[in-house]
Amino acid sequence: MATFLYRLGRLAFRRRRLFLAVWIVVLAAVGIGAGSVSGTTTDDFTLPGTQSQRAIDLLGKEFPQASAGGATARIVFEAPGGQKLTSTANRAKIGTLVGELKAAPQVANVSEPFASGLVSKDGTIAYAQITYQVPKAHLTDAAHNALEKVAKAGESAGLHVSMGGNAVQEKAKSKAAELIGLAVAALVLVITFGSLIAAGLPLVTAVFGVVAAILCITIATSFVDMASASSTLALMLGLAVAIDYALFIVSRYRSEIREGHQPEEAAGRALGTAGSAVVFAGLTVIIALAGLSVIGIKMLTSMGLAAAFAVAVAVVIALTLLPAVLGFAGLRIMKGRLTTKRHRAEERGEREAMGVRWGRFVTRNPVKMLVVSVLGLGVLALPATSLRLTLPDDSMASPGSTQRIAYDTLSKGFGPGFNGPLTVVVDARNSADPKAAAQVAYTMLGKLDGVAAVRPAAFNQSGHVALIGAIPKGSPTSEATKDLVHTIREHSTRLKKDTGADLMVTGTTAINIDVSQKLGDAMVPYLAIVVGLALILLLLVFRSVLVPLKAALGFLLSVVATLGVLVSVFQWGWLKDVFGIDQTAPIVSVLPILLIGVVFGLAMDYEVFLVTRMREEYVHGAEPVEAIVAGFRHGARVVTAAAVIMISVFAGFLLDDVALVKSIGLGLASAVLFDAFVVRMTIVPAVMALVGRRAWALPKWLDRVLPDVDVEGEKLRHILAAREASDGAAEPLAATPTHQS
Repeated sequence: MATFLYRLGRLAFRRRRLFLAVWIVVLAAVGIGAGSVSGTTTDDFTLPGTQSQRAIDLLGKEFPQASAGGATARIVFEAPGGQKLTSTANRAKIGTLVGELKAAPQVANVSEPFASGLVSKDGTIAYAQITYQVPKAHLTDAAHNALEKVAKAGESAGLHVSMGGNAVQEKAKSKAAELIGLAVAALVLVITFGSLIAAGLPLVTAVFGVVAAILCITIATSFVDMASASSTLALMLGLAVAIDYALFIVSRYRSEIREGHQPEEAAGRALGTAGSAVVFAGLTVIIALAGLSVIGIKMLTSMGLAAAFAVAVAVVIALTLLPAVLGFAGLRIMKGRLTTKRHRAEERGEREAMGVRWGRFVTRNPVKMLVVSVLGLGVLALPATSLRLTLPDDSMASPGSTQRIAYDTLSKGFGPGFNGPLTVVVDARNSADPKAAAQVAYTMLGKLDGVAAVRPAAFNQSGHVALIGAIPKGSPTSEATKDLVHTIREHSTRLKKDTGADLMVTGTTAINIDVSQKLGDAMVPYLAIVVGLALILLLLVFRSVLVPLKAALGFLLSVVATLGVLVSVFQWGWLKDVFGIDQTAPIVSVLPILLIGVVFGLAMDYEVFLVTRMREEYVHGAEPVEAIVAGFRHGARVVTAAAVIMISVFAGFLLDDVALVKSIGLGLASAVLFDAFVVRMTIVPAVMALVGRRAWALPKWLDRVLPDVDVEGEKLRHILAAREASDGAAEPLAATPTHQS
């Protein structure tokens, strides 16, 4: 692979205009394609095999008029101060608005507030429940516009109107997070390279790649259902890894130039060495993200595949467009007017870099550093034992948004349970008396402590399937509501025995509970798959048993510590004002799985970029401790810059108002912080210093079985060294760099 990448790097450098033109054509094509489609995203979660999904499938067949799988919306009305909705004037206004809703496109049915008893006891709050004929992803602009038109008409009539439910469109979000991440990344790159040209290349190629990936994902929304967070996750990860991969290659290119190689040769060598590590690192991230599809949830699969695609584009950009752009920059990339006096002294070898001093400090005090690091991460991980999972609902919407106002208004007027009603399905097709079976279920529900209200059964046309509405006392994400769903389902066995009818619980709240349970159950098996993959991949790369074990255990420490931070902030409310969180809630259930997949890939990035240089020095005869220090000498500065860039990009998403995006940003930023600085740059060298030569030991039988992937480009170096020996040493560069076009 290293030899192929070496040739690719030289080809892209030499044919730079062709490579750049091809990428411009590709970007223009996908841009035109994205502009001509009108795909939509969705937050609907389906999980075949669960009771809630079976109930929806049954209703779709036996009770189509219920539109169980259709999108839903709530229009919440609140009377102005000192008035009541039950007054003749306000009642007439609401009646007119409900009539407009019934005539709106794609509406299946609308529950009238006064006829259905959907008015609060004090008469100040009421709501209409709208069910659509189609799922959210298939709602037309006309349907959305009609809903918004009714809300505006209500406001114009003097009422306070808000909207909730999955049929309500979210407003476009600000791009401040991305801009802040880019600004910090630019600053870090300038400090790292001391050159505006060298700092600009990773940014330009990263933005190019991310734009291409997002446009492709936009096109994909016209053909497949995509989660609304897919583009955000792809943008977040694609931007971070694209900058990092370009950073590693540009850094190696400059290093090869300093060693006396001509620019084209330096580009080939940079791609053959650092490029090989980029390919491996990118593959680990792609495999981990694509592996999310094994969980069996379509929306999570779409998020994982979208992010994996963005990472794949970042790798391809780094291997093709970047060396072409290096061709345009030529030797000008070496001109640095922004370096500090200390940096210049480090480059001349007159002063040791901070990374080298840190490496020596850790290797002199390995036991102390290991104990402090492990204990620190262990303490941070303790809150993870209280982890609770849920899916996002309107309670997690942006403060001040219409969805959040509707949620809070309903809670104030009726109680939090009205935001998450349960749909209880009585399948009495095998019952001798369907109506009696439904009455037994109705009576049972009314006696449960967690139920605030029960609505009478409504039968389908055949009279064999009934729907009963149950309103929990607790909020949709509360433990009490989760326990209530399980309690109702436990009564199904008794109802079946007594009446012959089956009882199932569905609705948005029950679906969310089922999906969260599925994700929670899948977390440990998925973690085992990822860790197993890490062991195999690192075994191939480093040809060592202890190095993969150490890397995998460090990865686990990073994950549990990050989950502990998330629980502390989002679930317990520690420092919630600092992070702009207005209320606590369980952790979004997709987040731990996403963290495992993403952090695994990033952890392997840092492990490869840092430890491969250590192995290279050890193979060339360095003592174990000196090999560790040499690895820090060549890699610590770049790894630190890469980690700071990723932390900055991820932390920028804390400015988002949506709880899911905010939690992903904090989770990924914390994970990178722990893994890069605590695990890879402290625990890893401490452990390797303690075990010494045993760190690189590999049983002979295993050495014979394992293929040699040569990630560090050792074979390429031997080939090039032999070529130079036969052709003569490379001519040293002139003191004054020549211009390259």
